[in-house]
Amino acid sequence: MTIHVSRCSFGYRRRDLVLEDLTLDLPSGCVVLLGPNGAGKSTLLALLASARRPGSGRVTLDDLDTRRRGHLKQYRRQVGWLPQQVTPVPGLRVREQAAYAGWLKGLSRRDAWDGSLEAIKQVGLGELAERSAAQLSGGQLRRLGIAQTLVHSARVVLMDEPTAGLDPTQRRVFRALLDDLKDRADFVVSTHQTEDLAHSYDSVILLDQGRVLFEGATASFLDLAPGQVAQEHRAEAAYAGLVKEEM
Repeated sequence: MTIHVSRCSFGYRRRDLVLEDLTLDLPSGCVVLLGPNGAGKSTLLALLASARRPGSGRVTLDDLDTRRRGHLKQYRRQVGWLPQQVTPVPGLRVREQAAYAGWLKGLSRRDAWDGSLEAIKQVGLGELAERSAAQLSGGQLRRLGIAQTLVHSARVVLMDEPTAGLDPTQRRVFRALLDDLKDRADFVVSTHQTEDLAHSYDSVILLDQGRVLFEGATASFLDLAPGQVAQEHRAEAAYAGLVKEEM
């Protein structure tokens, strides 16, 4: 992955900046984006997805710059985005919605349709191809959202709180799916859950109040926890220590 965030600032009001002069290089692999509510995680993902434009600074993928209109189509083809809520398109079946997402990203109708079946099979929805998307459960809709990024072969997939609202079984299914898909794309996953950090993620970025408190390998993040903390609680302890110091 070569998404670069260079000195980006963004605010929903001119005097209320959510991100200020933020610089990041997103590493390859599976990256977890941590931070308390209001830290700027969803805003950062929206900038990375080009759904929002920074007030200042640049977001680039290789030589594609989201500020340049001529680059946007190709940038968006390379980057998939799974927002917090995946909404079924009225009247579309599961496979049709996956194909529609590919078409919106610039694929031909034929390529989008041909790729849609493989994409939904990869997320375990192949047997539901003809079911109305509106009939899917919350966990199934999240999987359909991932399939929509696989149709157009996104190099980077952004996920905003993908396990929020899912029960423990659904979360386990999602984590297994993420492990299976790691060789297909790089992932940036925003979450409040730290219990599977060591097993699921290669790198950690911790945001608070629009600033980066930590950026590095997961093992280095876990090493920040006090030595006496049990292994299963080290991620939580490292997180609490960093955020507490900045409050």
